[in-house]
Amino acid sequence: MAKVKVYNLDGKEVEQLELDPKIFEIEANPALVHQVIEVQRANSRLKLAHTKTRGEVRGGGKKPWRQKGTGRARHGSIRSPLWIGGGITFGPRNEREYGKKINKKMRKKALFMTLSDKVKEKCFIVVDNLTLPEIKTKKFYAILEKLPMKGISSTLVVLKAKDENINKSARNIKKVKTILADSLNVYDILKYNFLLIDKEGVQKIIDTYKQ
Repeated sequence: MAKVKVYNLDGKEVEQLELDPKIFEIEANPALVHQVIEVQRANSRLKLAHTKTRGEVRGGGKKPWRQKGTGRARHGSIRSPLWIGGGITFGPRNEREYGKKINKKMRKKALFMTLSDKVKEKCFIVVDNLTLPEIKTKKFYAILEKLPMKGISSTLVVLKAKDENINKSARNIKKVKTILADSLNVYDILKYNFLLIDKEGVQKIIDTYKQ
């Protein structure tokens, strides 16, 4: 069974915590992790680009000039894709669906793999109790400086529940993001070098995902 050091907010080791092997000791499968990340990125993609077809462009109800006798090419409408400002042929449309689906069991297993990798690489930092008495970026940064990541590496702070003091203190620190323990995802875990969590947060992960 894997064990991790537990630190206090002064950066001193106070105990060791045994981790559930069914979540924190899962062998990695890079292909599965990659598949889950691709699905997550596809589902978060915004459908912003949208072009108009010739039926949606304004104007062009009248034939621009007569059919014959002008010496110019025959045209029926300025809404034609051949005209500047006309409709677009095969352009991007916001009706397109980019979302993908993946089995819930596969998504959960990939999550366990990424958590296990953090533990294996000693990037899973556990503190006894992660709290702040007030909103103070300087104080929160000082805490990060005392812990093994030394405040310089990108860190994902995992909270057991909503905590505005920590959320607002962390958001002005570069490369630091907060997330709830019951909302963990593979992409964010891999994006950040370190994962910071307290003992109650670890238990929250177990209660949420070990079903």
